[in-house]
Amino acid sequence: MLYWALIFLVLALIAGLFGFGGIATTAAGIAKILFVVFLVLLVASLLFNAFGRRGP
Repeated sequence: MLYWALIFLVLALIAGLFGFGGIATTAAGIAKILFVVFLVLLVASLLFNAFGRRGP
């Protein structure tokens, strides 16, 4: 997930560099969404791992 967010971020930077504003905006938006989804899944995973363990 983080890999795809970085790919779209690089795509947005390259598109912005060459003057393709619409493509850059769309790619940056997708990168932001993927990054937020990654953070939510990371926090959920950490919480489930911390509170889900039961001792023997």
